[in-house]
This record gives sequence, C-alpha cells and structure tokens, in this order.
Amino acid sequence: MLDKYPNKVKLVVKNFPLPSHNFAYKAATAALAANAQGKFWEFHNQLFKNFNAINDAKIQDIAKELGLDMEKFNKDMQSPAIKTLISRDVSNGRQVGVRGTPTIFINGKTLKNRSLPGIYLVIEAELKKAS
Repeated sequence: MLDKYPNKVKLVVKNFPLPSHNFAYKAATAALAANAQGKFWEFHNQLFKNFNAINDAKIQDIAKELGLDMEKFNKDMQSPAIKTLISRDVSNGRQVGVRGTPTIFINGKTLKNRSLPGIYLVIEAELKKAS
C-alpha cells in the first residue's frame, strides 16, 4: 500500500514495549539507536527473528552483524532523547487504549482484522471515503 499510494498512505511505528517481556524496552531502545545509523528496519527485523532469544548479548550481536558503529550505538542506547521518545509512545498508546502489540490503527480506528488482505480492504475503503 505504501508503494501503491506513496502520497496517501503513511506508516507510523510507535514503541510499546510490554512489561511482561524482560528485554522489550531494551529492544525498542536498540532499534532506535540503530535508527540513528539508518538501520532501524534491519535491526527491527532481526529482533523479531530472534524474539525468543533477546538479551544484552544478542542485541550487541545484531548491532555488530549490521555493521553499526558500536561506540555510537552503545552511547545512543543511553540517550535521554530515545528514552523520552519511548515514554511518549507508551503514554500515547495507553491514552488510545493499546493493550498489546501489534496494535494497528487506520485513520485513528483500531483494526480488528490484522491479516494483510484485511489491512488492504480497510485502507482501500478509507481512501475511497477521502476521494
């Protein structure tokens, strides 16, 4: 949909690390630290591939595998700006009723059918309404 409607559809990713996952907050922080080096999606994808094995060592391994500047990465992992961004995202999520991940909104409405065809149908319907 992003390719099909580049000027009409936008993807916004918000952080909502679940407290029940011991490394969710660190994983979110690491992905944002990787983003500072232009590798958010690559890092994000590796986190999800390894979701059941995330720990401090795995986060460092992923950063090294992606060729990140490790000194900058580790400094950014401590960044107050990143911590503030995650806190803001969590607060916003709570305000709109997010209880788990992933939660998908389309034009401010929670998507019930999160299958790819379901997402396409809702986006197409919303674009028709906007025309």
